[in-house]
Amino acid sequence: MIARDRISKLTANLVLLAIGILFVLPLLWVLFASINRTAGLRVEFPTEPTLGNFKAVLNTDTTYRPVFNGIVLCGGSALLTMVCAVLAAYPLSRFKSKFNRPFLLTVLFCTGLPITAVMVPVYGLFVQLNLVDTIGGTIMFMATSSLPFAIWLTKTFMDGVPISLEEAAWVDGAGNMQALRRIVLPLMWPGIAVVLIFTFIGMWGNFFVPFMLLLSPERLPASVSIFTFFGQYGEPNYGQLAAYSLIYTFPVLMLYLLLSRKLGGAFALGGAIKG
Repeated sequence: MIARDRISKLTANLVLLAIGILFVLPLLWVLFASINRTAGLRVEFPTEPTLGNFKAVLNTDTTYRPVFNGIVLCGGSALLTMVCAVLAAYPLSRFKSKFNRPFLLTVLFCTGLPITAVMVPVYGLFVQLNLVDTIGGTIMFMATSSLPFAIWLTKTFMDGVPISLEEAAWVDGAGNMQALRRIVLPLMWPGIAVVLIFTFIGMWGNFFVPFMLLLSPERLPASVSIFTFFGQYGEPNYGQLAAYSLIYTFPVLMLYLLLSRKLGGAFALGGAIKG
C-alpha cells in the first residue's frame, strides 16, 4: 500500500514537472533569443550575447509610440470600466430586488459572448457615428466589452464589506454615494486593484478590437504593432521579436508592482463596529 502511494505521488510529480517544463521553455526562448543576433526557433543560449536586438526596436515608430498608445487605450478603458463597474455593482450588492438575479445572469451571458460575434454590427455603428479610427471610440468599446467581467468581480469584493459600516454612516446623515465613496471604496481597495489589473491585462493583449477600429498607423497600440514583425514575405527576425516581447510586458509588470502592496489585507471587517 505504501509502495503504491509512493508510485502515485512520483507519477503526479513527474506529470507536474513535465507541465512546468512546457511553460518554462517558451519563456527561456524569449530571454535567450532577445540577446541572440542570429536567434531561431531553438532554445539555446547565445555564444555571443548582445543587446543589438533591443537597440534595433527601441525607436519611436516601433516601440515608444505604440506602447504609449497602448497605455492610453488600456489605461483609459480600464479606468472607465472600473467607474462603471463600481456604480453597477453597488446597487446589486446592497439592495435586494427581484431583478438582481436576471440582471446578473444577463451579465454572466455577456461574459461568454465572443467579441467576433458583435464586431460586425459594432463596426457598422462606428462608421455611422464617425467613431472609426478614433481613440475615444475605441476606449469606449473596449471598456464596454470588459464591463461584464468587471461587474462580477467588483460585486464579489463589495459583498465582503459589512453593510453595518454603511448603516453607521447613514445614521450620521451620509447619503448612499457618500457612504460608497468614503466607506466602501477605501475598504475594498484591494479588490479594486485586482479588478483593475485583470481588466488592464485583458485589454493590453487585445489585438482584434484595435486592429479593426483603428486605421492610422500612428494610433495603433503595441498589441497591433507587434504584428509588423511577421511580414508577408520572408522569415521574421526572431531576436528583435523576442526583445520587443520583453518590452511589451514591462507596463503590465509595472502596474502589478505598483498595486501589489494594495492586494494584501483581509475583508473580515465584521468586528469593526462594537454593538
